[in-house]
Amino acid sequence: MLAASIREAARRFGDRPLLIDAAGRPWSYAEVDARSDAVAVGMTRAGVRERDVVALTLPSIPEYVVAYLAAVKVGAAAAGVNTRLAPGERAALVEMVDARLVVESADQVDELASVAGDAADLVALPDDLSRPVAVVFTSGTTGLPKGAVFDEARIAAICAVDVGLDAWDGGGPMLASTEFCHIGFTTKLAWYLRLGATQVLMDRWRPEEALRLAARHRMAALGGVPSQFALMLRSPAFDDTDLGALTAVTLGGGPASPALRAEIIERFGAELSVRYSSTESGGCGTGTAFGATDAEALSSEGRPRGPIEVAIRDEDGAGAPPGEVGEVCLRSPTTMVGYWRDPEATAAAFHPDGFLRTGDLGHLDDAGCLRLAGRVKEMYVRGGYNVYPAQVEAVLSQHPQIVDVAVAPRADEVMGEVGVAVVVSSGAAPTIEALREFAAPHLAAYKLPEHVVVVDALPLTAMHKLDRRALEALAAESPG
Repeated sequence: MLAASIREAARRFGDRPLLIDAAGRPWSYAEVDARSDAVAVGMTRAGVRERDVVALTLPSIPEYVVAYLAAVKVGAAAAGVNTRLAPGERAALVEMVDARLVVESADQVDELASVAGDAADLVALPDDLSRPVAVVFTSGTTGLPKGAVFDEARIAAICAVDVGLDAWDGGGPMLASTEFCHIGFTTKLAWYLRLGATQVLMDRWRPEEALRLAARHRMAALGGVPSQFALMLRSPAFDDTDLGALTAVTLGGGPASPALRAEIIERFGAELSVRYSSTESGGCGTGTAFGATDAEALSSEGRPRGPIEVAIRDEDGAGAPPGEVGEVCLRSPTTMVGYWRDPEATAAAFHPDGFLRTGDLGHLDDAGCLRLAGRVKEMYVRGGYNVYPAQVEAVLSQHPQIVDVAVAPRADEVMGEVGVAVVVSSGAAPTIEALREFAAPHLAAYKLPEHVVVVDALPLTAMHKLDRRALEALAAESPG
């Protein structure tokens, strides 16, 4: 699906830019196709074979896309590793998937291409819908990484949900607002190619630069996580930016408050669609309609998209009564095959009838719209990234001044949620700056707490378990 899409897109669109890098240099469809052919041959000469895994630990630059497509042309699965992770975290993910090859830099991509010789040596693979295409890393409730696997059939199904399998052309310039290793790029690349879209890249996402590029390229649509739009709205450059070409905004990857949604509609002057999904669901789930009523657009996650089914289940897995809150479960041809070489975790992620357990709580209203009510899992979302308190607590607990620690989320207007460390200390309590400095070598920056509360003892339930509700109340009242 993906290999065929880039080849056909190169034939149709030729010199049209597929990518515009951060320096403004365009990479055409034809160039990316030819270069990925050369790198694919280089990968085979490096020992990569069908159904191997190629780990991509380079940043979101054009060479990442070239390497991804090259791996797929060989028949290998690409596993993108977020460069924002600490070195130890990245190494653990590479080891987990037993990568045959690790691509770490643009120079390495060039080297693979230079040793390829004749790209005609690349052997065309037979169609195989079960062949893995991508491994997208996510995390469990304990924070341990898992790799969600997507095969050719899933990539095709995602394309069908988002744009249809017969769609060609009609795309335009798009801001690459998430890391390439994110589900929002990895599983969507096929339909970006088929629409002939142009991905406009940044070295690092910044609100002023995002606004400048949206205006310069006359973008008709913008997508991203809620915190990115909150930052753009608060940028001094916003009111002076010409966004007259913009007609549509798509939000996903985290909770968006009614106030933020209303401000986006008013100030961006565009119709809004809010999407709900997960990594395991392939980035497909529910969505509000563009131009929907306030009741739908401002406070719901919309209706199921295409063939996707939504079920609300109780703790025993049975259907919750209409209108009652339960776990949101999704069944769809877009959901992952399973977790990479982890049958137990895969079995735990699905009900026997194929519904995916999302870990989110919610209900369906009378109009059939999904309304979220919290999370089953102890997890929060900061700026579109999942943060698991247990993982952060395991690191902070090693600080010499900390006797006990727990992490809870606090609502934040920009990031959606941020972490608050509630600590019991021995002697002088560490400052938030000291905690962040201590944890930085072991955790990605977005996982670091942003506030600290010092208590005599952590709140416990009557069963002597950590009282998460009381903890969140402490976090909500924290200064700063």
